[in-house]
Amino acid sequence: MTGFFSSSKPAHSSHNSSSPSPPHTFCETLMEDSLKNAEAIIKRWDLDNGSSNSSYCTISNLFRDNRAEAKQFVDAVIDLQHAMRLVIKESSSSQQLVRAQNLMQIAIKRLEKEFRTILAGNRYFLDSESTASREYSNRSSTASDEDQASEDDNTVEIQARLSEVSITEEGEKISVTADLRAIADCMIEAGYGKECAQIYQLNRKSVIDETLYCLGIENFNISVIQKMDWDVLEKKIKSWLSAVKVAVSTLLYGERILCDQVFAVSDNIRESCFSEIAKDSALALFTFPEMVAKYKKLSIEKMFRILDLYDAISELWSEIELIFGFDSTAVVRSQAMSSMEKLREAARTILSEFESAIKKDSSKVVPGGGIHPLTRYVMNYLVFLSDYSGPISEIVADMPVSMKSPLPESYLLSPIADDENSAACVVSVRLAWLILVLLCKLDGKAGFYGDVPLSYLFLANNLNYVLSKVRESSLKLLLGSIWLSNHEAKVEQYMENYKRMGWSKVLTSLPENLTAKISPAEVNQCFCKFNLGFEEAYRKQSSWVIPDPKLRDEVKISLAKKIVTAYRAFYEKNWETVSRSGSGGEVESIVRFVPDDLQNYLSDLFYGAGFSENSSTSHGSTSTFSSPSR
Repeated sequence: MTGFFSSSKPAHSSHNSSSPSPPHTFCETLMEDSLKNAEAIIKRWDLDNGSSNSSYCTISNLFRDNRAEAKQFVDAVIDLQHAMRLVIKESSSSQQLVRAQNLMQIAIKRLEKEFRTILAGNRYFLDSESTASREYSNRSSTASDEDQASEDDNTVEIQARLSEVSITEEGEKISVTADLRAIADCMIEAGYGKECAQIYQLNRKSVIDETLYCLGIENFNISVIQKMDWDVLEKKIKSWLSAVKVAVSTLLYGERILCDQVFAVSDNIRESCFSEIAKDSALALFTFPEMVAKYKKLSIEKMFRILDLYDAISELWSEIELIFGFDSTAVVRSQAMSSMEKLREAARTILSEFESAIKKDSSKVVPGGGIHPLTRYVMNYLVFLSDYSGPISEIVADMPVSMKSPLPESYLLSPIADDENSAACVVSVRLAWLILVLLCKLDGKAGFYGDVPLSYLFLANNLNYVLSKVRESSLKLLLGSIWLSNHEAKVEQYMENYKRMGWSKVLTSLPENLTAKISPAEVNQCFCKFNLGFEEAYRKQSSWVIPDPKLRDEVKISLAKKIVTAYRAFYEKNWETVSRSGSGGEVESIVRFVPDDLQNYLSDLFYGAGFSENSSTSHGSTSTFSSPSR
């Protein structure tokens, strides 16, 4: 080991042996005292001392086995260094400096061993008072069942290591960090800071690398990622998501705390140490999301993994800035920000593809005017998106919406959009726009039915389904009550159009004034028209569908009020006229229905032929969509 001072031969005195020795200077006296005090304790713990008396000291640990002497040892080294600095100013060739430097090398060798031993013996222990350990313990105790289920055995092992209890002596807890800092302070003061830092870096870097590996963090290159099947890559993403919070908030944050504490005496050393230990691993950690964002096989269904990655980094951003606040670790902050930007670009591309896919959907209409698969898919997708309102607001913040629609602006916007400072406003407008794109597409599909009443029933059913998904999800808060009210009114309008056009022949077959007197021939004609109109409407609509039970009952009640009530009044007023003018067979051919029969017929409508809400599918569908996953 090389010290600061080199020996030189002492100058020979020109005085004879009988001449009195020159008086000692203050510095020499101080050095002599320091040498005497330091020599006794330093040589007692000399690793190279071959005497039997030192065999115990050779195999023992000073800071673990004799803490009182450990303090004396450190104090002696510091005092010796101070004395050496005073003496060297007067005489750099002093024999005392040679003795002191030899003694210092012995001491530093012992301190290096102690430093290395403490680090090796506490690889996964960041001090009993460590914030990181406490935070990890708290997170583990409050984690959801789903989070706990996703942890593998390696993660549990890391938890046990990080929450390990400090060594105790005589019932008192000993701070390992304090010992490391005492040694580091001493070595830095003695001019051996570089050697101390190298020992520390070698040990702690291996801890970081090993722990991240156990957490499931791997080093990939972009070519490997591009060749992966999505199922394989998705498993890697899930592993990364389950590990990143522990990696940043516990492991790297704890390492930063430990580094700051151990090397508190030197800003330069603590920065260089932490950078050397954590930078490469952190770069690998935050490069992975960027590589996923560049995955060439990204599709609409993969949106939610992109959002998961973006959200994970976004939530940890303040901690990332704090932990990697040094200039030398700025590259880590830059990489994390770059990953977020690439994920943002990928999410925007997917959103654009999603909107384009809605517009280009060529699947045919479903039988009976039921819920179209496109409606189900889009609304399920938007419900998932609404759970990511935070990330989505950042992603679409400056993403333009080209509102080219035949529908009025009030049909699109929600009251939230009036608040320009609200982050929810951006998400609200974007989601409302996507729903509008869907409704416009459905409006076009409705024309393929070739039956206007059925087209309106189709539109009412699908818009009602849209509203039901909004009410039962976060979309309700994002779109607002006014948006809901506007669209509820639209459902009512569609239904009124259906009832008016679908049952017009039935309703117009009866006189407008039911109390006015009409001739028997006119009575017979009204009954005949009603019979033909009702039979035709019932036969046609027997395969039509209203999937929502509440809406179905409301429509039946409304039709009954209009049709059954009017028919009952006409029937009761004119039944005798028909019965008097003809025989029994003729009467039955004219009056085919009694009022209660109509009620029964209406109650059988809107279930469809073999209809099931969950089995409603399109015939000859060529939809580009598949079920969304997250």
